[in-house]
Amino acid sequence: MDRPILQVALDLLELKRAVEIAGEALQGGVDWLEVGTPLIKSEGMNAIREIKKAYGVKTLADMKTIDTGSVEVEMAAKSGADIVIILGLSDDSTIAEAIRAARKYGSEIMADLINVSDPVKRAKELEELGVDYLNVHVGIDQQMTGRDPLDILSEVVENANIPVAAAGGLDAEKAANCISLGANIVIVGSNIVKSRNVTESAKKVRNAVDKAWKEGKKAEIRRRSLEEEIRRILLEVSTPNISDAMHRAKAMKDIYPLVRGRKVVGKAVTVSTFDGDWAKTVEAIDVAGRGDIIVIKCSGDSSAVWGELATRSCINKGIEGVVIDGAVRDVDDIRELGYPLFAKREVPNAGEPKGFGEINIKIECGGVEVNPGDWIVGDDNGVMVIPKDRAYEIARRALEVKKHEERIRGEIEDKGRTLAEIVELYKWEKVQ
Repeated sequence: MDRPILQVALDLLELKRAVEIAGEALQGGVDWLEVGTPLIKSEGMNAIREIKKAYGVKTLADMKTIDTGSVEVEMAAKSGADIVIILGLSDDSTIAEAIRAARKYGSEIMADLINVSDPVKRAKELEELGVDYLNVHVGIDQQMTGRDPLDILSEVVENANIPVAAAGGLDAEKAANCISLGANIVIVGSNIVKSRNVTESAKKVRNAVDKAWKEGKKAEIRRRSLEEEIRRILLEVSTPNISDAMHRAKAMKDIYPLVRGRKVVGKAVTVSTFDGDWAKTVEAIDVAGRGDIIVIKCSGDSSAVWGELATRSCINKGIEGVVIDGAVRDVDDIRELGYPLFAKREVPNAGEPKGFGEINIKIECGGVEVNPGDWIVGDDNGVMVIPKDRAYEIARRALEVKKHEERIRGEIEDKGRTLAEIVELYKWEKVQ
């Protein structure tokens, strides 16, 4: 195989939209169209028929077959699939039956290595059984926890004598890295199909993989630290995106931005104090580091525990923002500084520094539990708390929500459609 193959995964639910998006992707340089598992489950074999009929290019059916290999491959092949994707986890007898059916009906088999414990060993076994392609694939839920196909791709490629595909959260940069590591096929899903401009996004990936192929050298992959990646993604998404990613989780109650239009992302340094006692809140400035957010829980909100001078101290230290379940004063000065501060109440009077309370303990702020090190995201919609042990996963899921909304927004604005029409709302309503 010479020039690398760019395959787009149509992991959608609505066939009409999938056909439309497939055409836009082909205009951007996509070679192969994959009818994704969600689309097959939603629309059945008709999805394969319609995609193949509409464009006539090489079409894949991601059946994820793990049993009844002959039957499922026959179904897909008769519906127009040139390549049928089955699971490498399948028993060898299922693989053998799938290959026999593929040969009978003129299709090929791609074996997906998702969830295989020893992908290099299994890849060799699958090749010996007679599959036509291998797919080094990290699934969506695995991607959310930081898994990456680049981690195992080169070893599979070095031991394979058949074409190898790579899939799993690929964007233009990662797709190019996969080609540099020896992949023959790159499979891109949401970074193309959920884009507002599918054609341009496909072109971006196409140009990146072609450039990597022409250069023909191993990729020098610069990996961001997990914390850098979490911060980068959270700066890109909104608090509504995060709420959706957390199954409609609620924001802090009655906590409002003092300065509109300022977004804040950082790790929590927590403070528990009493109404008007600002000693621990100020001491927390010395505890917090660059990029952190101070989160304060007060016992009341009749006297301020924060003001302009504390805010200026935070600016000097590079502290990202402050969230207060209590009262703040000097709001005109803080607004003039443009500092991102979220609070429950604005008052003119301060209390006294008595020194009660604690720093970096579990607190409840705005009705939401916050632990030291949890990620805080605040914008004009409110303040969300992301547990530190799930931060990367939730950030990635929020990014998928954002991509999905951007595509829908484009269809509303550019094509004059309604939301109910786009998502086929009435079709999916529960039958009463």
